[in-house]
Parts: sequence; structure tokens; C-alpha cells
Amino acid sequence: MSSLLHPMLNVAIRAARAAGTIINRAALDVEAVRISQKQVNDFVTEIDHASEQAIIDALLTAYPGHGIHAEESGRTHGNPHADHIWIIDPLDGTTNFIHGFPVYCVSIALAVKGRIEQAVVYDPTRNDLFTATRGRGAFMNERRIRVSKRTRLAESLVSTGFPFRKGDDFQAYLRMMADVMQRTAGLRRPGAAALDLAYVAAGFTDGFFETGLKPWDVAAGSLLVTEAGGLIGNFSGEAGYVEQAECLAANPKVYAQLVQVLRKYSRFDSDQRPAGERKTPITLKKNALAASSAASPDMSPDEASGTSSDAHSDTIDPAA
Repeated sequence: MSSLLHPMLNVAIRAARAAGTIINRAALDVEAVRISQKQVNDFVTEIDHASEQAIIDALLTAYPGHGIHAEESGRTHGNPHADHIWIIDPLDGTTNFIHGFPVYCVSIALAVKGRIEQAVVYDPTRNDLFTATRGRGAFMNERRIRVSKRTRLAESLVSTGFPFRKGDDFQAYLRMMADVMQRTAGLRRPGAAALDLAYVAAGFTDGFFETGLKPWDVAAGSLLVTEAGGLIGNFSGEAGYVEQAECLAANPKVYAQLVQVLRKYSRFDSDQRPAGERKTPITLKKNALAASSAASPDMSPDEASGTSSDAHSDTIDPAA
């Protein structure tokens, strides 16, 4: 790890790699992994728990006063009222993992006073490490990354996620997918949203959209995308208010074109909202993450120290 990295990012990288070691070891004999079901088609394994604990231990050893918001353990660790809150998905893509399908990752983000400042997405199968610090750009394996330069949706490769939980509106998703598929070069469903966002940041795909995501799915990826020059928001293109975890990310040109396709499927389009109805800022209590609408500005002295007092669009409310 580079000494030039922000110290909090360095700690997050160590935590992600520790979790990756646990995951890779278990992947050698995935049939022996104990699996339980949180709800229909929503699985958790002993590896999710072991990976999460390794991450929490590493983070709180370095920063005992920080808070934790993790997929499996919630806010039971650390200080829930701290300005610094770590948002953790210890194994994004659990269903892929338990089937031996090698598309899954570790996602760790740091929110400071409600704004994402540090991000790590680690793919242990390929040993690919995606990192970002606000105002310092996004990187893959220590090389600077940027979103793709494609300008036409018809030439773009777009990733998504399928509904899989009880109560999901599968028919509506099929209509949405059909609209996107006939307008793009291809639609992909890898199965790990954090990695999907990292791939948008790296320019491997040109866009991504999905509904029903949680803060730990998108927190780190959102900073990767914006630091790589991309945009992220809801289906109507509104940044900062991603209610119900409606997420769209892409390079700027493709983003605008995807908004035109997906806007009619958004429940939060201000053009369709009754006059006077007020949007509610996203909070972690609602299990969603606010999104940023542009690449990050230059880093301030406060941000360089890992804190920020500037109220920006990609803020979250870490309050319990």
C-alpha cells in the first residue's frame, strides 16, 4: 500500500484484503460452507459473518471511536453517533459465491458527517482493488481509472440487477429491461452491485441501473463512479435523493440517454410528482444512499484530514 494514500483508506484496504483472504479460502471448498436464508432468494453464509467481523476488527482497532453500519450486524459495533461511519458489505454477491460463480466482492466506504469520503471495492477472485478518496480520483490496482468515453447508448454495454425477493415487481422490471436492451449493445447481470459500479468507474461497462439496493451495496461504488468522472442518481436523473434505492450510474453522455429511457419507470420523477410534494432526503434509516451528480471538486484541507463540513448532494444521514 502506498504511503501517499489517505491513512483511513489504507486501513480500509487492509480490512478488505483480510476479508478477501477468508473468502478465497472458503471458495476452495464452497460446498462445505454453512448457508442460511434471510428471506426468499436472499442468503447469508458463515463466510459473510466471518468476513464482516474481520473488517470490523481491523477498522475499530485503528479507529475505536468510529461507527459501523454493516449488512449483517447493523450498527451493533462501534459508536453509532460518531461523525465517521464505516458502511460495509462483507460479501456482495453471496448467491454467486455459494454457487461457485466467481463474481463477488468486498465493499467498504467511510462516510464523514454524512458524506462518502473513502471507498474500497475488492474482488478477491481476480485480486482487483478499486479505491477512491474524495477529490483524489479513482484507481484500480493503483492505476487511475476513468469512465468510458462512449457517447451513444446504442454502442454501450449496460449492467443491471434482476428482482429476486418476494414482492418485487418482476413484470415491470421485464418491461424496463426490454426498453434498455433494444437501445444498447448489450445488457449484463453480473450479480454484485458494488462490482457493477466499480466496472462503470473503470470504463468496463458504460452504465448500470438497479432498484432495491441497500447503502452497503452502493456506498463505495458511488464514490468510485463520481471520482472517475461519472454520474449517479435515480432513474429520473435527480441526484441526492435516491429514495427506495433507485440507482442509475453511467458516464455523463450515456447517463443522460438512460434517464430518457428509465424516467418513466421512476417513482421519484419531480416532473411527475404532484405540485407541492416535497422529496425526502435519503437516510440510512430508510436503507438507501444519496447519490452524487458530478465528479468531485478539489479536496479541501478538511477533506484531506478525513473530515468534511460541506453539505454536498451525496450525503447520508448515519443517525440510528
